[in-house]
Amino acid sequence: MTQPTISSQRHAVVLAAGKSTRFKSEKPKLVHPLCGKPMICHILDKIALLDVANTIVVLGHESESVREALSGYPVQYVIQEEQLGTGHATMCAVPILQNLSGSVLVVYGDTPLISVETLKRLFTCREEVDADEVILTVETPEPHGYGRIIRDPDNRPLRIVEEKDTSPEQKAIREVNAGFVCFKVSSLLRYLPMLSSQNAAGEYYLTDMLALLREHGGKVVTVPASSVEETTGINSREELARAESQLRLEIAVKWMREGVTILNPATVYLDPDVVVGPDTRIYPGVIIEGQTVIGPRCTIYSGCHLVDAVLEEDVVVDQCSVIRRSRVGRGTTVGPFAHLREHCQVAENVRIGNFVEVKKSVIGAGTKAAHHAYLGDAEIGREVNIGAGTITCNYDGVHKNKTTIEDQVFVGSDSQLIAPVTIHRGAYVAAGSSITDDVPPGALAIARSRQINKEGWAAAKTKTKEKE
Repeated sequence: MTQPTISSQRHAVVLAAGKSTRFKSEKPKLVHPLCGKPMICHILDKIALLDVANTIVVLGHESESVREALSGYPVQYVIQEEQLGTGHATMCAVPILQNLSGSVLVVYGDTPLISVETLKRLFTCREEVDADEVILTVETPEPHGYGRIIRDPDNRPLRIVEEKDTSPEQKAIREVNAGFVCFKVSSLLRYLPMLSSQNAAGEYYLTDMLALLREHGGKVVTVPASSVEETTGINSREELARAESQLRLEIAVKWMREGVTILNPATVYLDPDVVVGPDTRIYPGVIIEGQTVIGPRCTIYSGCHLVDAVLEEDVVVDQCSVIRRSRVGRGTTVGPFAHLREHCQVAENVRIGNFVEVKKSVIGAGTKAAHHAYLGDAEIGREVNIGAGTITCNYDGVHKNKTTIEDQVFVGSDSQLIAPVTIHRGAYVAAGSSITDDVPPGALAIARSRQINKEGWAAAKTKTKEKE
């Protein structure tokens, strides 16, 4: 047995030129979101874990939107001007492949469910047995639409017959081509030009490489897929929805195995790049997206939505709260019905209570805003009390202005802090005040009109109504 080649001799071709007829969309199906990212990104993410030296993406229909979706990936692009089949699409990658050696994996951009382990097995098998081609196959009770695997009397793969070209006997075969194949680069380059379009579809089938290689004495082997589901291509919005459910369940199971409690995985939506610490508890109906990182021993109650958030340990996010692109410190409680908008930095042991909205603000340790407040463009110190109904009036119609509240300030209920303004350390703001000037340290600020009581007014008002 020959030794496997080094990882730098591994390459990949991603076929992404097909149209999305059944999606009935103005954009290609490969950029439709799946678990928070364009569908094609899932297969690129998995290829990135295979130590592949070169990844070539074959583009066609509306290629610019696919390029945009892959802008962060180190890939090379080639264009398939006419869609003349998978063999023709692979031919478009030849100008790059002809300078390479080793193994090349050919995959489809609409197969996001394939596992990294299965892709690794294709590379490893090709290298260990020095095969010219390794084909991924799968047994399915419903083979309609798939190319059938035809074997010789010694059970070796002989050819693949596409659905349109099958005889009645061949239609009964349950072993089918799963659509993933790994070639020796030199063998692919030698025999790819020999493909013919003499078939029912008038296309160049990459699957015909099996018969070509066998005809010329090449070595072709098969590798079984782990399941039918992992080989499934996405061709409609119904299939996209099923793939979404399966991927999200896989993500949930992954984190449960890492010590996270998810009470009802079928109702929890975790994006693939989310990180969750052990002993965290996630209730039903939670959506966690983007690059969110959740520390150990947190609790996320139902109805919450987190996007690109960072939660340190022992944080509680109570029901129906939203946190976007913000950081929450250890032991802090957010919600219920709270909203941390973009660019908030909330320190440890803070209380952001029900119906409190915070935007682009820094909140110091131990501070409490228990209910019904808006804190925007504010820098708030430690151990501050924010009374119910407090508003930082940050917008003057042209500019957003800053409110500064230093440590150990007490802000009474129903106060308006009209920015730019500073409430210095240890000061008090009386309830119902509209603060327009800075408040000195330790001072009490009262900014409300004087109360006037008119004795007997109510009785007089009643008598006037009776006369009318």
